[in-house]
Amino acid sequence: MKKRRFTIDISGATALEFAMCAPAFFMLVMGIVQGGLLVWMQLALQQGVEAAARCASINKNSCSTASQIQSYASAQSYGLTPPTSAFTVTTPACGNMVQASFSPTYLPSFPIPTRTLTAQACFPS
Repeated sequence: MKKRRFTIDISGATALEFAMCAPAFFMLVMGIVQGGLLVWMQLALQQGVEAAARCASINKNSCSTASQIQSYASAQSYGLTPPTSAFTVTTPACGNMVQASFSPTYLPSFPIPTRTLTAQACFPS
């Protein structure tokens, strides 16, 4: 008699279903957040190199040396604050080129492979 009563009783079924689905749901949400952060970091890095290449071509007072251009690029990266060593400055045929290579850190609780973000911009002299 007690066994039959146990199979009919459905109290707690919602909590059990939530416990089974919650890990997958939260992993999906954290993946979306990490993807958004990755896109934001890429855009910040691209903004930094574009602004620095333009500054190297136009503003010879503030961006006359490679170290000044690297500092400017780091400052223009929308709060990302990559180290100045992440930026390289060259002068190819297209004008002043600034390139960046940066390996950001992610949330430590979310296992995601490390990616190196790269960006480059060239502005005519």
